[in-house]
Amino acid sequence: MLIPVIMAGGSGTRLWPLSRALYPKQFLELAGNSSMLQETVQRLEQLDTAFPVTICNEDHRFIVAEQLRSGGRLGKIILEPEGRNTAPAIAVAVHIVSDDEDPVLLVLAADHVIADVEEFTNVVTKALPLAEAGKLVTFGIVPTSAHTGYGYIKRGKPVEDGFAVDCFVEKPDASTAEEYVASQEYYWNSGMFLFKSSVYLQELAQHRPDIAAACEAAVANIENDLDFIRLDADAFRACPDESIDYAVMEKTEHAVVVPLDAGWNDIGSWSAMWDVAEKDESGNASKGDVIHCNSKDCYVYGEERLVTTIGLKDTVIVDTQDALLVAARDSVQDVKSIVAELKKNGRDELKTHREVFRPWGKFDSIDIGERYQVKRITVKPGAKLSLQMHHHRAEHWIVVSGTAQVTNGDKTFLVSENQSTYIPVGVVHSLENPGKLPLELIEVQSGSYLGEDDIVRFEDNYGRLNE
Repeated sequence: MLIPVIMAGGSGTRLWPLSRALYPKQFLELAGNSSMLQETVQRLEQLDTAFPVTICNEDHRFIVAEQLRSGGRLGKIILEPEGRNTAPAIAVAVHIVSDDEDPVLLVLAADHVIADVEEFTNVVTKALPLAEAGKLVTFGIVPTSAHTGYGYIKRGKPVEDGFAVDCFVEKPDASTAEEYVASQEYYWNSGMFLFKSSVYLQELAQHRPDIAAACEAAVANIENDLDFIRLDADAFRACPDESIDYAVMEKTEHAVVVPLDAGWNDIGSWSAMWDVAEKDESGNASKGDVIHCNSKDCYVYGEERLVTTIGLKDTVIVDTQDALLVAARDSVQDVKSIVAELKKNGRDELKTHREVFRPWGKFDSIDIGERYQVKRITVKPGAKLSLQMHHHRAEHWIVVSGTAQVTNGDKTFLVSENQSTYIPVGVVHSLENPGKLPLELIEVQSGSYLGEDDIVRFEDNYGRLNE
């Protein structure tokens, strides 16, 4: 049995302002019509696999569940109480899926692009006998340039359809990268793996018994919560923070690298987005409502409004509802400096978009002032917001389309299109969509404090009473 393990816990700050802490790149439609997580699952369709095991953090759990459910491949979702890197994350997944059959695990990141899915399928299929024979397989990307942003793997002696791993090397400088590529003995380190669950646990116990012990303790008292598996939080937080490369792959005698040449890209920057995107005759890549005039080799992302360029070259423009990035294409790595400044100043643009997703739907903060906020709220059919109250704000709901079932104090009633209701400060209330179509409404908040943490929940369908 082949079980995919998908790591979906990254923050994706290198693609700010589109990717943000609470909605990072793996959940965005960047290179196609599905999110990167969904495309990761879709490219498994030609392989004989079980439902995936996905690892993510608490903040992203409902996004993961919704995106996997919409593709019909929900599977198990493991929640990390705190990020502890790939070696522990994979170990807890191995413990949870392992059984007497000793399955082979295909470990994938949720935020990679692979253009040639057929070749990816062929390479994984050819690598399966190596994994079944007890090898720990990593997939080495055949380099297309002397890239200095990736670690490299040097191959050793041939082993069936792969090579023994001679060594792993850190990100090189430009001249060293050129030597690596010219030698044809090095591959980019993709961070994708294939191995039997028992082999990984044995190697982890041999080389990092401290990580192995902490992960065993973390899965000893797991809790099932709706679609999610919760680990023992204290035990997992006590686990050392270590990557699978450092913990196992660099130490084991059983590491094998299998070359993969399938149009792989980890979309680690806006220049990488330009690399993988379709371009016009002037080399411009665009998404959204974009018009170019005498511009060349630009990447422009327009989220809502029209974006136009005149006479630009090698420029990146990313226009979102609440932030605009303009950068030289060869300087986009400095986005990290902008992110650091946002973090230093406590800016909300680091964490959230103007449009925020919830398990029941989403809301868009379309206007905000000193003592008021206006939101456009969408509630999915059959979904219900928690029964709650606020200490500092009152709310006025106006239904735009659909029908709302409203609990307002001790009364429950229906509110139809063009009707409204007012919820005073301190009154217990709830909102439900009993219909078959999305419910759209405008919410006007007024009060001395309008933060999302001014919510006291009494009942909730999504296990958020303690949040």
